Amino acid sequence: MGYDISDYKDIDPIYGTLADVEHLIAEMKKRDLKVMIDLVVNHTSEEHAWFLESRKSLKNPKRDWYIWKKPKYDKGGHRQPPNNWAQILGEANSAWNYDEATKEYYLALFTPEQPDLNWENPDVRAAVHDVMHFWLKRGACGFRMDVINLISKNQDFPDGKVIDKDSPFQSGGEHFVNGPRLHEFLKELNREVMSKYDAVTVGEMPGVSDINEVIRVVGSKNGELNMIFIFDIVDIDNVPGSYRMTLHPWTVKDFKTITNKWQRAMIEKDGWNSVFLENHDNPRSVSRYVDDSDEFRDRGAKMLSMMQTTLAGTLYVYQGEELGMRNFPASWNPEVDYKDIESINYWRKCKQLYGHDEKELAEARRVLETKARDHVRTPIQWSSGPNAGFCKPGVTPWMRVNEDYKICNADNQLQTSDTDDLSVWHFWQRGLAARKQHKDVFVYGDFKILDPDHEQVFAYTRTGEQGGTWATVLNFSGKQLEWDLPDTIEVQTWVAGNYTSKKPKKSLSGKVILEPWEALLGKCG
Repeated sequence: MGYDISDYKDIDPIYGTLADVEHLIAEMKKRDLKVMIDLVVNHTSEEHAWFLESRKSLKNPKRDWYIWKKPKYDKGGHRQPPNNWAQILGEANSAWNYDEATKEYYLALFTPEQPDLNWENPDVRAAVHDVMHFWLKRGACGFRMDVINLISKNQDFPDGKVIDKDSPFQSGGEHFVNGPRLHEFLKELNREVMSKYDAVTVGEMPGVSDINEVIRVVGSKNGELNMIFIFDIVDIDNVPGSYRMTLHPWTVKDFKTITNKWQRAMIEKDGWNSVFLENHDNPRSVSRYVDDSDEFRDRGAKMLSMMQTTLAGTLYVYQGEELGMRNFPASWNPEVDYKDIESINYWRKCKQLYGHDEKELAEARRVLETKARDHVRTPIQWSSGPNAGFCKPGVTPWMRVNEDYKICNADNQLQTSDTDDLSVWHFWQRGLAARKQHKDVFVYGDFKILDPDHEQVFAYTRTGEQGGTWATVLNFSGKQLEWDLPDTIEVQTWVAGNYTSKKPKKSLSGKVILEPWEALLGKCG
């Protein structure tokens, strides 16, 4: 299930059968929709047949399908892991797990239940290629490749540099993030599999911000992947050089700089962007980047929608984002209501470290309330009925439903009666329609930032060969302000905004008054 795969070619009976998936793919094709498979091949489940064989003995033919190492011993003769790498989803723990039967450690970067595959072994790579062929032949349109940039490890397995002096275990990412043979493996994957199909690849690649390194992967002529998820925006509030579960102040200028960097890089170096603010590993965007209060939640969600639907690249919208779903309340109990292993491990570590320091523990709680992955894993809010319509009355969902479901749900938003103020869902629908209609501008066009030093306003132009120039103006603040339209653009008309379903009545030159979290889209001359 999930990210610990026990069988790459079958479906967990809880969810159905392989025949059900084939039927789904066929029916979606009739509706001009496609299915992308989430390919998890950095690691498997400890219950996968490959690993069950691998752990049987030192001489098992599948022993080197995984990464096994002998223990080290300290001066006192106590057994220690092969190096100091930390578990990614629980950095207080080692990434190495001791197997009593064979007296060796296996590497599992994420959790002990997810042992890492040994990509140095050509048989492993061939097996991965076989899995990909299996799904592509069944009509999948391509793959989202989970943490694909971690598949190549430094074969010396050295200790990671010390970034947390209070912990015996360290990230070690410098030894396996975009490791020494990554590009070789990706080129082989493209040559042996993807080049034979009309299909798409998007790689999840955390920890990489260097433009040239990214272009090596997504450059149109480099033969690796079509695009990757670049993490700079969703890492904006991480303490630099530290772990995800930290908090660091950020500014609108930081946000603008990151967006401009990657929009320009792909245009200038012939690469391709993914456009996203949410995924299953990060909190809700409306709670993170704008104001999720009852007063401004819808405005902020629409502003972020306008930004994303007018940026170049392939747009990914996460479930519930189209409704403006927000983080659950701070009142939820970490001991009961949080279900994610990262949250559970983080809170356990913090209680051990700060159990007698109320101030430190309160700050740790604030990090959890702000950044836990649980926030995006609550049941989708379909209706105002029991369990938000996610499951039948009397059935207990796997996780609590956010208490605001009676206000924020799909039924309410699809049936909104306010003709002058679109629901978040209708706003997304309109924005996506405009993106398709003017794709030479918003998907493929040029990007130029406007007023880069402004501390609250994020504005830019998009220009297409047929569609001309358009301007997007976003007030990233909860205050009304005046913004000077640059002399370099000439707005003919404001086409859309998030305060009215009609054309906004705003100044076309000089000073433009922007309401809190207001977004404007203008057609330029």
